[in-house]
Amino acid sequence: MLRKIPAGVLMALVLLIPAAPAAARAETPGLDAACQTVERKLFKDIRELVTIDLDTATDVEIQVVANQILAAAKANSLPVLPGAMQERLRGTAEDLRAFLKKGMKTAWTADLRISVGRTLTGAGANVRAAAQKVLDDGSIDASLAYLNEGLYAARALDCASQPTPTTTATPSATPSASTTAAPVPTSSASTDTTGGEGGGLPLTGADTGTVAVVGGALLLLGGAGYLIGRRRRSRFVA
Repeated sequence: MLRKIPAGVLMALVLLIPAAPAAARAETPGLDAACQTVERKLFKDIRELVTIDLDTATDVEIQVVANQILAAAKANSLPVLPGAMQERLRGTAEDLRAFLKKGMKTAWTADLRISVGRTLTGAGANVRAAAQKVLDDGSIDASLAYLNEGLYAARALDCASQPTPTTTATPSATPSASTTAAPVPTSSASTDTTGGEGGGLPLTGADTGTVAVVGGALLLLGGAGYLIGRRRRSRFVA
């Protein structure tokens, strides 16, 4: 059983055995579905990790290669291959060897098709056309070429064909220096008026008619008092 091999020995062998010369390929920026610049997701060609003869390799060499493939599959977020590989690593050496020779390619091909299909979400016309061409082809080479290069080239075309957003000027809420403010009407301190509807100056003295009547009454009372007093003096003298 492969589980009897010390984990420390396996990790040392994984680090000592080079992954592949093509692993040094640098990722360059690209565009995502929203036309934003992002780092490209580089899909590893897993076939390059199988640098041994699967028929004559030892069980330890088989397990080292299997762990390298598992790490690459997880890095690419593949949905099928990681689980299938982990299951074989828990099995016998014969099962793992047989899976690397045939079953791994089947699972990996399914993963690549799923990854191509994921790029269709919110895709433009060029991306849809390129992805459909790859799905019709169905080969591993076509899928890798699309995921690593063709996808970003098609996205660049779709983003370049999008209309440039235009901005419309909005009126300023702040009045200009030449704008004059409208006068604000103020209410009079007193609402009592003697004129018509247009209103007049408020009266500050007594009503003139009232003053005349009171004055006349006082004069009459004064005259009557004078006459009464005069008659009384005349009678007293007689």
